[in-house]
Amino acid sequence: MIRIDEIWLATEPLDMRAGPDTALARVVQVFGSAKPHCAYLFANKRCNRMKVLVHDGLGVWLCARRLNQGKFHWLESWRGTQQALTAEQLSALVVGLPWQRIGDAGIIDVL
Repeated sequence: MIRIDEIWLATEPLDMRAGPDTALARVVQVFGSAKPHCAYLFANKRCNRMKVLVHDGLGVWLCARRLNQGKFHWLESWRGTQQALTAEQLSALVVGLPWQRIGDAGIIDVL
């Protein structure tokens, strides 16, 4: 339904009360611009909630996800302000798995 060519993760937390305009302003602040067919991921400070802003070429979609138990495995801010993800890494991230351990072939190779 929505084509996503690139997936970007922001390391700094986002207030989960943010709406589409605030989230879009944060994307521009962190990533420089909101490119069409890109997804931008943000978490709150506790890393148990996530917001994803997707620019589909015509407008933006803002989605939210919350884990009832545990937290999302997020990057620390000392590693930079942003990180590109693969589709496999995104799939692991949204269910709470350690996406950083997903190798090129989709195999978990580090424990």
